[in-house]
Amino acid sequence: MNSNTEKLRKKYMDHPPEGMTSEDIRRMSEDDLLDMDYFLNEDAPFEDDFGEEGFYIF
Repeated sequence: MNSNTEKLRKKYMDHPPEGMTSEDIRRMSEDDLLDMDYFLNEDAPFEDDFGEEGFYIF
């Protein structure tokens, strides 16, 4: 496995998301772990919501 994936696994095993246990994280496939991380953090880069609402002039 990729070392970055193992770092993610350790991060989520130390602090599992609500409704999950460390054992759940340990048993996850690499793809499932990456998908979970993506969905847990998908809004992070867009927290300022710039351009989401408002008046636009084109």
